[in-house]
Amino acid sequence: MDEIHKKLISIRHDFHRDPELGFQEVRTKAKVAERLRNLGIEVHEGVGVVGVLKSGTGNRAIGIRADMDALPIHEQSAHDYVSNNPGVMHACGHDGHTTMLLGAAEKLSKTRDFDGTVVFIFQPNEEHGLGSLAMIEEGMLEQFPIEEVYAIHNLPGAPVGQISTRPGQICSSESLFEITIKGQGGHASMPQVGVDAITVGSEMVLALQTIVSRKLAPGAGAVVSITEFLTDGQRNVLPGNATLKGDVRARLPEDREALERFMRQITNGIAAAHGISAEMTFDTQFIETINAAEPTDAVARVARAQGLETIADRPPMSFSEDFAHFSAAVSGCFLLLGNGEQGPNGQPLHAADYDFNDDLLPIGSDFWAELVRDRLPTRQETE
Repeated sequence: MDEIHKKLISIRHDFHRDPELGFQEVRTKAKVAERLRNLGIEVHEGVGVVGVLKSGTGNRAIGIRADMDALPIHEQSAHDYVSNNPGVMHACGHDGHTTMLLGAAEKLSKTRDFDGTVVFIFQPNEEHGLGSLAMIEEGMLEQFPIEEVYAIHNLPGAPVGQISTRPGQICSSESLFEITIKGQGGHASMPQVGVDAITVGSEMVLALQTIVSRKLAPGAGAVVSITEFLTDGQRNVLPGNATLKGDVRARLPEDREALERFMRQITNGIAAAHGISAEMTFDTQFIETINAAEPTDAVARVARAQGLETIADRPPMSFSEDFAHFSAAVSGCFLLLGNGEQGPNGQPLHAADYDFNDDLLPIGSDFWAELVRDRLPTRQETE
């Protein structure tokens, strides 16, 4: 292990020991800004942290994004850099994503072997789908115009260093819904007197599943999940009120819109059949993440040139990604980097014993640096 790798590990473990939740990344932002300034990189602090590095006379600019926030999970790991903040941990690898981008920034600040501008984007609050939009609304894209934008997420269960991506949709949208049922409670021995909200809610739970199986095309990749069923019933009291809460995933905007429409039809129809009222809210937290063709081709080309196992047409992922707002505004590519298949490196994202694989730190840093050189070639390289 060389000194650069050891340095990256030290940085990553430092972030891991002091995780911070979304929009609370005070120490993390300060550390990122300090390291960028020490590299001679122009730094702008706002909702997130933006580093700007220019070289040559080229007028092209690209952006690379890393996320910084942690999760409200109590860590259950055995290593010596566990979280010092009870109930908060880096269970998704954002500590590694941030470190890899800092490593690339250091490489590029020393070599300056590209022609144009690199914008290093360190984003807060990815987990709740709020950070990228906050940076965009703050005016980041106007202040730092970029032609392309890229982001990496590690993928447990995939071989170490494997890069996979695809053109078009790569991550699903996420919408949260809540259905409020207003029936008529009563005595458990006389159900005919009232309208049992559990019975009504149960019909809705089953009927909502027919949307994916009967209303959308097979293979659409949509998911409707009821995650909470709350009532005001007791041991011998039939509930008059119930609330269903859940999560919807979709790969296409038109499927997301259709899902909402069918859900409202089912909710209103079943409620009307029982002579009661029901209300539904549908809040899209993450839009679909769409990769543009040219940046995606560039990612695959650079990965293969580095000798990395590369999958350029992987199946779309069912999880959601806040990078979607960046790639909706600017041509971009979101890619996945294998975190390993065994041990804590193979544990699922958001697991209490998950850990980012330190072997990825130089791989990711080198990949970002090579991608910059590919997208912002010097005049000599283009002649």
